[in-house]
Amino acid sequence: MIHFENVGLRYGMGPEILRDLTFDIPKKSFQFLTGPSGAGKTSLLRMLFMSLQPTRGLIRMFGRDISEIPRPELPLLRRRVGIVFQDFRLLDHLTTYENVALPLRVRGKDESSYKTDVLELLKWVGLGERINVLPPVLSGGEKQRAAIARALMDRPEVLLADEPTGNVDPPMAKRLLNLFLELNRLGTAVVIATHDLALMEQVEARRMILSEGHLDIYD
Repeated sequence: MIHFENVGLRYGMGPEILRDLTFDIPKKSFQFLTGPSGAGKTSLLRMLFMSLQPTRGLIRMFGRDISEIPRPELPLLRRRVGIVFQDFRLLDHLTTYENVALPLRVRGKDESSYKTDVLELLKWVGLGERINVLPPVLSGGEKQRAAIARALMDRPEVLLADEPTGNVDPPMAKRLLNLFLELNRLGTAVVIATHDLALMEQVEARRMILSEGHLDIYD
């Protein structure tokens, strides 16, 4: 599904922060991405989301070399990838319900086709009583859960999550992990970037460890 070959990344004229990354993300796979702060995990996720181009090397997404994809086609390809960044990116003028439903609204789907699914997912992530609340009123953990729910709404082929349990308590972290696992069982490949060793120990999954610009993989 995703293939990186000798990928390198630098910002401006600085040194390479990622070097010679070669790996695959298979269909229906589940993996943790970890490593020290500043190792480049978020940059790697951005390349996986096709919002950041590598300095060198080959990236193939769904069988296509991303360097050859016309810019107007990238948004369509990104619809196949769900992503949760640490800054949440919720729209402050929309309610929790409206933020979560936004990907489907943008695609022109009728609300009757997704309303029940949105409400059930919000209940699952503990926001069933917060559906009509605007993001400025939500806590950091609630914003995190709303962002996760939005990423899951479109049933992506790949889910990328950057510290998805960083702002929630351990019981909610376990609940969210179970949600990711269920999504994986339904066929979505999952990549979770995290520092949470306790979270990773709950699942026998592939570990991708970034350190000093290099990536080591342990299946």
